[in-house]
Amino acid sequence: MNTRSHYILKGGRVIDPSQGIDEVMDIGVANGVIVDPAEIKKPEIIDFTGKVVAPGFTDVHVHLRQPGNTGAETIATGTMAAAAGGFTGVVAMPNTKPCCDSAGTIELIRRESERNARVRVYTCGCLSKNMEGQEMAPIGGLKNAGVVALSDDGRCIQDHNLMRHVVAYAKSFGLPILDHCEDESLKGDGVMNEGKWSVFLGMEGIPNAAEELMVQRNIILARMVDWKLHIQHVSSRESVDMIRRARARGIQVTAEATPHHIALTDETIKRFDTNYKMNPPLRTEADRQSVIEGLRDGTITIIATDHAPHTRTQKEVEFDIAPFGIIGLETAIPVCLTELYHTGILSLSELIAKFTTGPADLLGLDIGTLRCGSHADITIIDPDLEFTYDVNESYSKARNTPFDGMKFKGRAIATVVRGNFVFGERES
Repeated sequence: MNTRSHYILKGGRVIDPSQGIDEVMDIGVANGVIVDPAEIKKPEIIDFTGKVVAPGFTDVHVHLRQPGNTGAETIATGTMAAAAGGFTGVVAMPNTKPCCDSAGTIELIRRESERNARVRVYTCGCLSKNMEGQEMAPIGGLKNAGVVALSDDGRCIQDHNLMRHVVAYAKSFGLPILDHCEDESLKGDGVMNEGKWSVFLGMEGIPNAAEELMVQRNIILARMVDWKLHIQHVSSRESVDMIRRARARGIQVTAEATPHHIALTDETIKRFDTNYKMNPPLRTEADRQSVIEGLRDGTITIIATDHAPHTRTQKEVEFDIAPFGIIGLETAIPVCLTELYHTGILSLSELIAKFTTGPADLLGLDIGTLRCGSHADITIIDPDLEFTYDVNESYSKARNTPFDGMKFKGRAIATVVRGNFVFGERES
């Protein structure tokens, strides 16, 4: 990590959706804070002419696996992968071992992050005790321990009355809820999308309705309680439509899309490659296009990776018994630039907002801006850099990605946290 106290990022195209800025200008950094360049005496000049300088990106859906499964990932390796991917902050999901349903576990993660994290780590507490969906977690204690949100990530509370009370308590403590929407009875033993390809391949399918039922349930609860309910990794066409209608009515529902649901469909499962197995599963081309339209029209305000590392031995088994999930921190920006920006679906400002103002609005944190006086968390991008992704060069401990060997256009080239270069050409 390269520590600098005073410098100017010169000549870059600064895109800051929080301020409506898109112009070539200089950015000053002094003692970890954004300042007017004119205030810095004898600064170091760092030339980023031709590159995009943006507020630091935040990923609101990341599994760091520590404590409990450090063979797949650690806070050190996961946040290094985040830095390499252009993220200055991540929201760590609570499905660790033990899970984040107590202040003690939150404190353990905080201390480990202070020692070894390359980027900011925001902790997420559980909705229910032991993530079992039977009894509410101690939300007040989790808030006091420093969590920024609540989730039973990977699980969905099936008891609607319990979920109603959880939403009400979350509101009283100002904590948004991030929910994996899934009706377990409809999911059953499904391993991929229910449709043409599940029939052809002879695999148990997960219908869109498994997601859609809980999306609608959550919309109803968000309306009843009038509180923030965020839908994780939206994958279904009907889910996007329901969220669009709810937001038009002023209901506090937000949603995220993942790069893999933006770029891939269930047809890829015909390879029987477990690196294409995730939950919710890859769905049809019609669903993929609906997710993209939701991003284009503002229904979906956030892009998040659902970075879910597994060891090789966990993934190199039969498709039916392999765990769900893929890594995504280092491929998110390349996938989205290639699929959304270079195709003309989103402008650079619109795309950057999905990683900056979207997370800031959801979490209620002072992040995702280059406003003077704000923390100097900065993502620097070369939107036209063409490369082939090699997973063996990843900083993550895991290798479970479907994007290995794929060609992309655009990537992050440097990442700055608290004014320090934690990744990139200037790192030392």
